[in-house]
This record gives sequence, C-alpha cells and structure tokens, in this order.
Amino acid sequence: MDATTLHSIGELSRRTGLSVRTIRFYSDAGVVAPTTRSPAGHRLYDPDALLRLELLRTLRELGMDLATIRRVLDRELAVADVAATHAEALDLRIRVLQLRRSVLRVVAGRGSSTEETQLMHRLTQLTGAQRRALIDDFTHGTFGTLGTADADPAAAAMVRAATPDLPDDPSPEQVAAWVELAELVGDEDFRARMRRTAGYRATGRPLGIESAAGGELTEFTRRTVAEAMESGIDPLGDRGQAVVDDLVRRFAEVLARTPDTAFRDWMARQFGEAHDPRVDRYWRLVWIVNGWQTLADLYPVHPWLVRALRNDRDAGPPR
Repeated sequence: MDATTLHSIGELSRRTGLSVRTIRFYSDAGVVAPTTRSPAGHRLYDPDALLRLELLRTLRELGMDLATIRRVLDRELAVADVAATHAEALDLRIRVLQLRRSVLRVVAGRGSSTEETQLMHRLTQLTGAQRRALIDDFTHGTFGTLGTADADPAAAAMVRAATPDLPDDPSPEQVAAWVELAELVGDEDFRARMRRTAGYRATGRPLGIESAAGGELTEFTRRTVAEAMESGIDPLGDRGQAVVDDLVRRFAEVLARTPDTAFRDWMARQFGEAHDPRVDRYWRLVWIVNGWQTLADLYPVHPWLVRALRNDRDAGPPR
C-alpha cells in the first residue's frame, strides 16, 4: 500500500475537526478501524476511513446512535431509511416540545396553580386519537348510539363535523381552550344542556315563538339583533334596550299579548330554549382550538336578545 494515501490520527483530526481522543474512541470501538500501523506502531487510515469518519460525524450531529451508525457504515442499513426514521422521531419530539412551550406560556400567563398545571399537562399529553376518543365518548353519551331509540343523529353528526383538533404547534389560547373543552365535555350537567339545545342548531328548525310569530317577524328580529351585535351595541345599554323594546312591541302585537314584564320574561324563556351560555361557550372553544375564523354572523343572535329581554345587569357578558 502506498504510504502517501494513509493518514495519521492527527491528520484525521485536522481534516474532520474531531478530537484525537474521539477518533481513538471510534477506532477502539471498531467503527472506524485503522487500516494499518506505522513501523513505530502508530495508527494509519486510508481515504475510505476518512470518508467513514466524516459520515459518522454527520450522522452523530443529526442525533443517530453509534450502534445504528455502525450498521449504516457496514451497509446493513440504507442511510435514507435511517434518516426517514429519525426525521419522524424528530418531528414527534418537536411537536412535544412545541406543546410543552404552549402549556408553559399558559401557566405563566394565567398564574396557574399546581393542580391546574398538572391537569393541563395531562390533557395536552393525549394523542390525537385519544383526544378524538374523548369527543366520541361525549357525543355517544350525549346523543346516544346510532340505531337506539334515544339517538339524535343530526345533532351527533353536527358535533362530529366540528371535532376539536389541537394542532401540532398550538398557541397558548388554543391550549387553554382545549383544556376548558376537555373539562366541559365530561360534565353531566353540560351534556344535558347540549342535548336539550343542539337539535335546534343541527336541524335549523325554528323555535316555537318564531313559528307562532311568522317568518317575516322572525327574519326581522334576527336581522335587527345581528346588526346590533355587529355594531357592538350593549344589550343592557340604552341603545340595546331601545332595540328590544321595539321587538317586544312587535311580538306582542302579532301574538295579541300585552308588552309587559311578564311577556318579556316569557319571550326570554322562549328564545332561550335553543341556546345556553355553556353550549355557546363550547362552540366558541371549538372555533379557537381548530383555529377557525370566528365570523360575527356565525354567533347566534338569541343569547344577545335573551340578555336584553331579561336586562340582567348582574349576569355579565357571555364568556
């Protein structure tokens, strides 16, 4: 063998940037064995050993373990296959780190307690399949199973179509919304509220008061309240009360009732049938988790109208 093609361990160190100690370790491990030794007993390496060492350094920097690298260098494994496997593992690790970062930001921003922090961590650690299973359990438990007498397929289909799906890199707002959602769907009182109101949203059927008042007044009411909401009119303020006073007068005239306090309370109960603050909160949380644009015209008008009718200043705005 031509001695000019051989490199000392010091020369390998200069060419690769690896320390002599590291190269000696790889040699002793048999990963990059010396080609021969000099008469004085020093290790010498041929160009192929240099290439193996450079590839080894690259793969180590990419996070591969030494046992896997040995199999790649010995051509037992294709570097492309190993790279694909490690890329998938890194993707998973990155998603976990992104999720942890978002949880920590929520904890820092909200000043969460130890218990809340632990709950948040457990819920966000669920896999996508586990999160979907959580919503499936809520859907079956709330609307029944297909084929059974208590099933409500339209409502169940609506909930499934809007299944909350936490992204790989969620914002702190999305993490907080998912945690609140997960707690909400496990609450039996909330399930009863959802069961009572979801049918209206799923089928689009009118309320009893809307059927009695007729399509013209119903459409006028929805349009008027939607415009008030888009204008930012407070349902408890003077402008909001003026809007609802006019509507009360119109409904009383059509239904042949007296527009007094009792009639306003009756209207509030009627319009409140299809909506519940906690159910409306559920849909807002779904929009946040899924990153959907929350268009103003997607918000139901009935909750605004009910608040204005009740004029409940102690209730506070919907969350």
